[in-house]
Formats: sequence, structure tokens, C-alpha cells
Amino acid sequence: MRGNSLFKRTYNRSLDLLLGGMPLGAPMTSETQLAQTLGVSRTTVRAVLALMSEAGIVTASEGRRRLARHPVAGDRFPEPQTESARTSVERQFMQWVLHGDLRPGQLIHCAELARKFNTSTTAIREYLTHFNHFGLIERRPNSAWVFNGITAAFATEIYEIREIFELRSAHRFASLPDDAPAWQELAAIEREHHTLMAEIDTRYRDFSRLDERLHRLIHEASLNRFMRDFYDVISMIFHYHYQWNKVDEKERNTAAIHEHLAYIAALRSRDVRLIDLRCRAHLRTARATLLRSIDARPPGADADANDGLRAG
Repeated sequence: MRGNSLFKRTYNRSLDLLLGGMPLGAPMTSETQLAQTLGVSRTTVRAVLALMSEAGIVTASEGRRRLARHPVAGDRFPEPQTESARTSVERQFMQWVLHGDLRPGQLIHCAELARKFNTSTTAIREYLTHFNHFGLIERRPNSAWVFNGITAAFATEIYEIREIFELRSAHRFASLPDDAPAWQELAAIEREHHTLMAEIDTRYRDFSRLDERLHRLIHEASLNRFMRDFYDVISMIFHYHYQWNKVDEKERNTAAIHEHLAYIAALRSRDVRLIDLRCRAHLRTARATLLRSIDARPPGADADANDGLRAG
């Protein structure tokens, strides 16, 4: 099982989710609860706990597994090993778009992408189909696809839905019990924000991944599969597309970190009005950044005003 990406991903998430803020000697949650939290089988959970025992992270005491030592960076599996086939395709596709290899109106051929990404054509088709529903990518009769791009009107529509879904998810997050693992993951994300802020001069481009982690954690609290599925589209648009605009990127990401920390503090307060205030303020900033980026062209983009990147 240790060669399985799901196992490795679950192991890393267990370290982040359950062990980040636990005191030494604290009892682990039950296998059943851990399996429910992580969305995996008890068999996978038992394998994860067995490896933690081998590594000396947990130990059996008085019939309960307890935290024996805090995990360190070396305990984690390298991130590329934890990726599912879909995640690998998503990452490579996003980078392809980000680096300007894809233009609005350009045809996409599954066979070519499969060779480029070292995966199957089936994995490519499944991934592209997901975005077909939102009009970002359209299938053509000759088995090719065409990338339609993002207009200002589309960005406005997607923002309105994002605000509705995220507010609902944030309210649900605030209602979680104090011992819910999501609070420990939120604390870990908060610490990473402070670390990134201290190193912002050299690491400001690392913000995108941290941004994705925070908002996905909030959306997962909705317990609504449609909201969580929708977040894949959000990830593409807000966490990759707007990076085409490199102007003032460090300053924008610094401001966003401050907004995130205020948002996290609001979630901790469980004050619904404060959560709404911080959430709406941050999403307005994200919307403004996206709209500005629609006019920022990737390197080598065609200057045609009708290429799908212009507002209209």
C-alpha cells in the first residue's frame, strides 16, 4: 500500500490535520472517526497508523494510541508521490495555461496532452469534461476541444456563485465543534501564513498554494459535494488564471495574507456577522484581481481584442 498515492496523501494529511497542535501524550482519535474525517477506509487508516508507529510518531499506551513525538518535515512523503492521476493532470494543465501555452480559441487534442503529461487520454478527457459544463472548454465534433477563455462577464457570474457557496461553507465551519480536526488544520494553515509573511520577499509566489488550501478547507466544511466539486473550477480561475498579471504580485499577495489572517480570526470568533464581513471583503479583492488580470495577457498572447481575454 505504501506505493499507493492515496495512502501517501492520507498519511501526509493525517500529519497536518491531527498532529500539528497536539501535545505529547495526547490520545489519537478512533480509527472510525479518523476514516470519516479523511474520507478513506479503515484499512487505509490502519496502514497510516502502523507507519506512524514504525516512525515513532505514535505509540500504544493503556489501550490507546498516543502522540509520542511531533512530526517533522522528513516524515512526510514528497508531494509528487501523493498526487492522484486527476491531481497530476490538473497541476500540469494549470501550469500549461499559466505559462501561456494555451490561448482562447486554441484547439486542445487529448492525445497530444496525454503525451505531454505522461498520462492516458481517458484521464485528459475526464478532466476536460469537468470544465465543459461551465463553458470554459467546449468539445468539438472532431474529438478536439477548444479553450474559450474567461471574459469579465463570466468572472462576475462565477464570483457571485463563489460568494454564496463560501459564505455558506464559512458559517458551517464556524459551527464545527471545538475538537473537530478542521480547527487543527486551520491552525496549521495560520502558522504557515505567518511563516510566509516573514519570508515574503523571496517566497511571495508560494501564496497561491496556501490560498488554495485555506479556501478548500472552508469549502469542505459545507459537507456538500456540489459545492466542493465547484471549487475545482474556482481553483483554476482564481489560483492560476489571474497569475498572468505579475504587476505588484508581491504587494497583492502580502495584502491577501493580511486578509486571510483577519478571515481566520473571524472564523475562530464564530461571530457570523464578522465572518460575513471578512469573507466578503476578501472575495471582493479576489474578484478585482481577477478582473484586472483579464486584461493582462500571457507572454506571447495575440493582440486581437476578440481573443477572449478582453472584457466585452
